[in-house]
Amino acid sequence: MWLQNLIRELGFFIGKVTQIWCDNSNSIKIANNLVFHAQTKHIEVHYHFIREKMLNGEIELNHIPISDQVADIFTKPLGNQKFLFFQKALGLCSLQQINSQEKELKAQN
Repeated sequence: MWLQNLIRELGFFIGKVTQIWCDNSNSIKIANNLVFHAQTKHIEVHYHFIREKMLNGEIELNHIPISDQVADIFTKPLGNQKFLFFQKALGLCSLQQINSQEKELKAQN
């Protein structure tokens, strides 16, 4: 939301709903449910903020399986295969890849 506000202040129009990918399906159900259950009474500010943004059409909550949660690359120790999978999904590359690409470009010129 902060980034959207900054982009708007800079004079750009986004025009798309912000999608939030969540691996907790219960959180999505709670946010979509208009009835405030007694079991969720401990949820305060975050619950109301997300609900308000959803009702205003500013955000959309989507489910993603925990095995595909790309944000895990920033928060969890991962095995080599999972790390490389998430790295590719984010469009990142290693310095070695950049160096080899630069060498290829120089060789072509």
